[in-house]
Amino acid sequence: MSEHTEAAERLALTLTRGGLQRMTARTLAMLLFSENETTTAGELADALAASPGSVSTAIKALASLGLIERVPRPGSRREHFRFPDEGWARLMSAQNTVVQQMWEAAETGIRTAGADSPAGRRLADMRDFYAHLMRELPAVIDRWRATRA
Repeated sequence: MSEHTEAAERLALTLTRGGLQRMTARTLAMLLFSENETTTAGELADALAASPGSVSTAIKALASLGLIERVPRPGSRREHFRFPDEGWARLMSAQNTVVQQMWEAAETGIRTAGADSPAGRRLADMRDFYAHLMRELPAVIDRWRATRA
């Protein structure tokens, strides 16, 4: 196993601990460590010694998160993929939807449990945390982009 492959597998384990499905994490790690600008699903499946179906499912999951994009390759009949520019900022921007949904779930829970109940107080803490994230994440991403300009 090459040094790149070992490092990619270590990153995949970290991503899996962070909540990604194993094949999705391995696919993302392989994209990040690729020496090529783009890669095909078949090349990913070969590199990962995985079935084309499992790689296809991983690609769909990564696309929904904004962590993979299709790239046109003139002269090629196969789809090519790459990790997008500012992929991590895209992820955090896309997660604002998740943050909003978590805030809404907390609000619904508070109404259901009652604001003065123990559950209502815990849910209020959750709601307040996600409200804070919704206010702060866009500014964090903007500041990060400014440091790169």
